[in-house]
Order: sequence, then C-alpha cells, then structure tokens
Amino acid sequence: MTSSECTQRLLLQSLWDWLRDQQTVLRSPFFPVLFSLTVYLSCCLPYACLDLLCSRLTLFRRFKIQPQRKVTWVMAWRCLRKIFHNHVCFLLPLSVMHWYWKPVVSPPLAPDVPSVVRDVLACLLLFDMQYFLWHLLHHKVPWLYHSFHKEHHLNTATFSLTTEYTGVWEMLSLSFFSMLNPALLNCHPLTEMFFFITNIYLSVEAHSGYEFPWSPHNLVPFGLYGGAQHHDLHHLKFKVNYAPYFTHWDRLFGTLWEEKTQNEE
Repeated sequence: MTSSECTQRLLLQSLWDWLRDQQTVLRSPFFPVLFSLTVYLSCCLPYACLDLLCSRLTLFRRFKIQPQRKVTWVMAWRCLRKIFHNHVCFLLPLSVMHWYWKPVVSPPLAPDVPSVVRDVLACLLLFDMQYFLWHLLHHKVPWLYHSFHKEHHLNTATFSLTTEYTGVWEMLSLSFFSMLNPALLNCHPLTEMFFFITNIYLSVEAHSGYEFPWSPHNLVPFGLYGGAQHHDLHHLKFKVNYAPYFTHWDRLFGTLWEEKTQNEE
C-alpha cells in the first residue's frame, strides 16, 4: 500500500471513527430525515442564490439554460412547502419504522477508497436504470402520468428546488431505490452516506437550470453523462431524455435528444 493510499484510508477511518462517536445522533429515528433535508437544502442553496443574482448580473445570466425564465419567491416557497410536507408527513414515519425494524450497525473499520468509489458508482448506475424504467413507464401510461408524475412537470424551466417537487408516490419510489441499492450491494454505512450525498447533489445539479464549464457532464467524456442540459430538454420536450444522469439508456431506447438549448443556439 502506497503512502497516498495509507493517507486516504487514514482519512476515511478518522471520519468514520468520528461518526461512530456520534452514535446518539446516528441511531436516532429522526437522523435519516434530518440528514436528507440538510444535504438537499445545502445542495440547493448555491443555485438558489444564483437565481436571486441572475437577473442583476450578466456574468451569471449567461450560464442559465433558459435565461428568459425567472425564479420568484412564490415559486420557491411552493417548492419548500411541498418538500417539508413530504418529509414530515411521509418520510419521517417510514424512517421511524425502519429504525424500529432494522437497528443501525456500525462496523469498526472504514471502507477503503477504491471500494467506496466502486460501490457509489455501482449504486448510481443501478439508480439510473431503475429511475429510467420508472420514468419511461410513467410517461408512456397516461393514467400513471396524470396520477403520479404530472406534478413534477409543473415547471418547464427547472430550478434547484424543483428537484423534489413531486407527489408522494414519486418521492417514495425514488427513496426506495436509493435505499435498496446500497443494501443489495452490501455497502458499508459510510459508503451509503457518500452515495446519498452524491445522488442528491447530482439530482439537484440536473434540475439547477445552469450550465457551467465545470458541470459534471462537461467533465465526463464521450457524452456518457447528461446533466442539467439533458434534463432541461426533458422538461421542454417532454418525451425525451428520461434517464436522470447517464445517457446510455436513452441511446438504447432511442429517446436521447441532444439539441442545444436557446442560449447556445
């Protein structure tokens, strides 16, 4: 093991040891909901600040995918109200049930860095497939769309807080997928936390409405990752780009649309 690998392992072990010392918090039935809300709102905050500055500063406006669309306080508050309602009324009771039936297990050793990267990527790929199939089905079957998914399409121009502006069924479905995959792969609890953080960030970024040079899809080669441009076109065109992150499922099913958006034409 190289010195770099030892350092990385030591950092992960130090982080895991610190988390294990917070057992009172980690073992609380309220922790999953508070963790989810904290990570989600933290990911949304930078984009929400950009939305406020965008109308005033040209520097930020040129990165906005649909610069003609503005985010208002009314729109933001509607999303926040829905998010808190879903978390408190539905996710919290399920979190308490999960806490009762499956106590938190904290192994003494942290995972190594390669296994964290491998397992997080595997969980993302599984989630991408699951949500693609769920999403495609809920667009192709009119009853499913109007009953469960239409609410998410209220905005044709997405912004960060619209990420979790969904009905209860959609929220529970995506929560189930995100909890199922680490369990299927027998991931370490620390890896599971990294996956949740990564999954929430990528989902918020895909709904952010901003296209930066450092956006994830510009860093992943060969057009393998869609990102904000990819998902913005889904809300505009409706019947394309169903996958949340990667592009291979849309390529395979012939639903990929790569048209440049208005501010790039």
